[in-house]
Amino acid sequence: MSTLDHREAAGATLSRAAVNHKLIEIIRASAVALGVFLCGFVVREPAPYELYMAGLIGLWALFGLRLSRHVMPLLVLLLLFNLGGLIALSQIPDPGLRDAPLYLAVSLFLAFTAVFFASVVEQQPGLLPLIFRAWLAAAVITAFVGILGYFNAFPGSEMFTRYGRAAGVFEDPNVFGPFLTLPGIYLLHRILTGQSTSALLAIPFFLVITLGIFLSFSRGAWGLFLVSAAMLTLALFIHNQRGTVRLRILGMSIAAFAIAAIALIIALNIPAVAELFSQRAQLVQDYDANRLGRFARHAIGFMLATESPLGIGPLQFGVVYGVDTHNIWLKALLDYSWLGFAAFLTLMIWTLAGAFRILFRARPWQPYLLCAFVVFVGHLLLGWVIDTDHWRHFYLLLGIIWGIMALEQRRQV
Repeated sequence: MSTLDHREAAGATLSRAAVNHKLIEIIRASAVALGVFLCGFVVREPAPYELYMAGLIGLWALFGLRLSRHVMPLLVLLLLFNLGGLIALSQIPDPGLRDAPLYLAVSLFLAFTAVFFASVVEQQPGLLPLIFRAWLAAAVITAFVGILGYFNAFPGSEMFTRYGRAAGVFEDPNVFGPFLTLPGIYLLHRILTGQSTSALLAIPFFLVITLGIFLSFSRGAWGLFLVSAAMLTLALFIHNQRGTVRLRILGMSIAAFAIAAIALIIALNIPAVAELFSQRAQLVQDYDANRLGRFARHAIGFMLATESPLGIGPLQFGVVYGVDTHNIWLKALLDYSWLGFAAFLTLMIWTLAGAFRILFRARPWQPYLLCAFVVFVGHLLLGWVIDTDHWRHFYLLLGIIWGIMALEQRRQV
């Protein structure tokens, strides 16, 4: 074979290798995007998300999942959190076990999803836009069907509502609304900072998500979205020093607020919407402040936690008092023992401090970190009145932030 033939053969081999590598990258990216997308469809448990992610994590572990030292603290703290759950599980008498072991198994699985997404983001930062777009696509679809369900737009559409409130493809409106928040904040970021065409294209989807959050009639979701939006606007205003940019951010934030307000005012002209809004808009409901209401149970639970360093076991507070804790910090103490609480508190502080330290650094991933960070802070505040323990999107959010933190550490090295 001549030298020319050898070169042609080598070139063909390299070309095939490049094509195969590109094909593998497309498959990997599509697999991750599909996992994120399925996070928005949880009508029954186990949901398709659990089944799919279990297989995806297993395959990825066999063919390329690497845990760097930057992601290891996340894994260790989540394992300690679940070890605390096992300790608390030992406090349940045998007749009362029932669903507790399965509950802990789900907790451990969700911990692995956070570590998986952190590792994937660290290894392939180019997947961040795809992850956000997949989350956005799921949010727009589930918000849209939730809106159609609320207004009984077609026969059988009531399946997309719960308790007369929009729930989309979720079991609970109180999870549906918070799931929509990150995509809504991501769109708001595009409206405030993107080019004119990008901002205009974002507005219809922003309105669908905003209306979906509103029709969930979840006070927690309303507060989460408003606080996250305010933090995003303030952060962008502080970060951008140029007067013209600040003026644009201010003007576009006012415009976005006005558009959302007009849409909500139109919705409130519908009597059924206005009636339910007047009930849900009260800051304190009867079940919050009565003798054994939410806040009274919080006080009882924290007193119980001081006497139970090993916890009382997963789900046992609801067995005793009829309703769950509705407080993630209290749940960590009672369902995961003092060890689990210490691990959870350490993880939350580490995440906040590590992300805030790099929040305004000029990096390709800075917009994604900013959106994820403000929504994460909002979820921590929301955790005082709602139990976020098994929210799939919360672990996804945690994984995104830790993946970006790992990226920054690698860049420094």
